[in-house]
Amino acid sequence: MKVVLFCGGLGMRLRDYSDSIPKPMVEIGYRPILWHVMKYYASFGHTDFILCLGYKADVIKRYFVNYQEFISNDFVLKGDDQPKMLASDLEDWKITFVDTGYDSCIGERLRRVRKHLDGEEMFLANYSDNLTDFQLPKLVSAVEDSDAVAGFITVPPPMSFHITETTEDGKVARILESKKSGLWINGGCFALRNEIFDSMREGEELVIEPFARLIEEQRLISVQHTGFWQNMDTFKDRVMLNEMHERGNAPWQVWDRA
Repeated sequence: MKVVLFCGGLGMRLRDYSDSIPKPMVEIGYRPILWHVMKYYASFGHTDFILCLGYKADVIKRYFVNYQEFISNDFVLKGDDQPKMLASDLEDWKITFVDTGYDSCIGERLRRVRKHLDGEEMFLANYSDNLTDFQLPKLVSAVEDSDAVAGFITVPPPMSFHITETTEDGKVARILESKKSGLWINGGCFALRNEIFDSMREGEELVIEPFARLIEEQRLISVQHTGFWQNMDTFKDRVMLNEMHERGNAPWQVWDRA
């Protein structure tokens, strides 16, 4: 099953990095977060990737064209010979690089790779900046076993904040702590039938207008996930994910438990 990854955003809240590299290339350990997302899908057998590029697309292209296996894999070096790799990341990966526009929204980026999904009854998609230990087959099965056109995972907000309800005259009626409010957010991990394109129009955001049409048709589902989920939206997120990686406590690295 092909995997579409949206890699073209500006990543403004990671400005210290996004001035020089695109957000998907911000590193966790030796590898960019994009690699971690791809490795996650590969661990479930999905190794055919379509990268929707935009901002600083050249950085992502060069990274994979000049990919250096030896940085994060064991190898043997003998004399002047080339390193003999004892493991490989990309051996079974197929990556299609598509420039989908500098400032395109997610929905438009998806529309612009439609031809690369011809003949695919279903495909997967993700934002390329969030990590999870979610068991992906659960989402695939949920869509396959229903008449839904699309499905996605929902997760509790990763950070605590306060939800405030007010009356018309501005008086506070109630304050709820987010993680105790029953609030669920879009986890960015999608399973989509090819029919999704019938619900999309030029320039529309995927989870706004197209999903609204599917909601009216009752053909949109979600799967709740209470395990690990974290996006890299800020510098603080990057520091936290790197600390988890360095401590060997990285739940998203499901490939290490295979």
